[in-house]
Amino acid sequence: MLTILWSILSLTLTTVTGTVIRDFQVGQPPVVPKDAKQCRVEVFQHDFANSFDTGSAITQLNPPTDCGDIGSWAAITLNLTVTSNGTQFDRLGIFTFHNVEIWRTSTFEPTIGDGIIWTYVKDATQYMPLFSEAGLFIFELDNLIETGLDGVYSTVLTATYYESSRTNPAAKKADLIIPISTLSNTTGNDASVPPDFSLNITIPNNTVAIYAELFASGNGLEEDWFFNVPDKFFSDISSNITSAHDGFREVRLLVDGMVAGVAFPYITVFSGGFDPSCWRPIGSYGMADLPTYAVDLTPFLPILTDNSPHNFTLDVVSAEANHSINANWFVSGNLQVILDSSSKPTTGNITVYSVNDFADTSITGSATEFGTFNATVTAKREIHIEADILSGSGHLTHTVWTQDLQFSNVQTYRNNGLFATLQQTSTGKSSSTHNGVPVLSDVFSFPFSTNFDYFDETLTNWTTSIDHSYDRVLLPNPLRIASTINNHQTTNGFFQVGSEKSGNFGNGTNSNTFTYSDVEGNTYTRKINVANTNFNDTIIVFLDEISGSLASTS
Repeated sequence: MLTILWSILSLTLTTVTGTVIRDFQVGQPPVVPKDAKQCRVEVFQHDFANSFDTGSAITQLNPPTDCGDIGSWAAITLNLTVTSNGTQFDRLGIFTFHNVEIWRTSTFEPTIGDGIIWTYVKDATQYMPLFSEAGLFIFELDNLIETGLDGVYSTVLTATYYESSRTNPAAKKADLIIPISTLSNTTGNDASVPPDFSLNITIPNNTVAIYAELFASGNGLEEDWFFNVPDKFFSDISSNITSAHDGFREVRLLVDGMVAGVAFPYITVFSGGFDPSCWRPIGSYGMADLPTYAVDLTPFLPILTDNSPHNFTLDVVSAEANHSINANWFVSGNLQVILDSSSKPTTGNITVYSVNDFADTSITGSATEFGTFNATVTAKREIHIEADILSGSGHLTHTVWTQDLQFSNVQTYRNNGLFATLQQTSTGKSSSTHNGVPVLSDVFSFPFSTNFDYFDETLTNWTTSIDHSYDRVLLPNPLRIASTINNHQTTNGFFQVGSEKSGNFGNGTNSNTFTYSDVEGNTYTRKINVANTNFNDTIIVFLDEISGSLASTS
């Protein structure tokens, strides 16, 4: 592969050898004012070594008083910079503020040599109500130091507040943000499912709009959920290769036992996924900032605004008859609440509720001798909910919330599972209107295909190729701007597990094309092609082009 690339590309190449590797995930810089006064606050510095259960970074974060009135900022960003050396697995990171998860990330895997460093800047403007009050800020990054794993993750987090002005108006914000979380004050607030996670929440009785944001990612036996084999074929394959309970997952949000909205999740490949050589130095899209999913809960206000607690449940289900999954998914959510100017209670009626408890699914396939089989899992989900909402101030709103989602997962396994292919597509549209005005829209397409080939039964040598995309036109709620993201990434790699003395060996290529645009006219494009040889010994950059109105801030 490297010989072919060298022969067809006639451009100046950048080669990095024997130095600290700067890892990154391709993505747009946050949209922030360029000429606003900035107030930067260091949130914490923390080394994550043996940090399982008791090693979270916990600090009291206070709002700055020298960037205008508290809560009137034009934007807020979080800057995470991490360095590491040695050897380590990828680790999941959970940022929680006021018991609300606000950012889910993961780490790059360090390697023997001069180490790695990466920085990611997160737009946290939508959580301004949380940043407007002093509160407990928690970053959970569960790491483990043991024989063969000596990499410590040294982290620095800063928050930047941008002062508003006539030219840079204050950002839109919710009146209140309510967590759907474990409410822990000692670690990240995500819950592990299965079983489901439920919390009783009382919604202010003068709420006139409410939007949920869902966080969900598979871990453990669910990290490669998309490659899980349907139960009816699991006995045809070695259990060392993959897990059971098929390759479909639906994240569900229920209100008082009624399905309110769902997500067909995007495949996030962490930096140790498939072949670690593929993700040096470019990570898979989403690994530094995992995508979230939006649900308009406004149609449920007629039953939520009665001053009583109501049950909010998050779970993850498969296409199996009993909907079972493995352990585990980490889930949480938050409710962005809009209040009426009147303190009188909101009333109304749910006029349409057309929702099945589970998606319509099917599992088909066939198996032959010698561990060869193919399986196809399909799913379709339709949700249609309408309600009339009457605010205490007398405003009548007709809300319509719909979802139309499709899914297909086609797997083939040969040679007792040593050779596998996967082609998965997940597409759909979620839409909400209030009196005919769009307030939430999510049109997405998440295609993913891969070949994975073990050389022999030792499972110590393999090759892989991946072709995946993230295409999304998203308006999460009326407090945020509508944006379009198209990301296409292809990788190829070889990996060999070495001894403790010789270490691992591998090489890989990664090509990434990314475009961003939004309704305010901001644009960003990046095209980059890289290769690494000898598992990070040499990084070769064949192409790196950046353009667009946000290019100067990247």
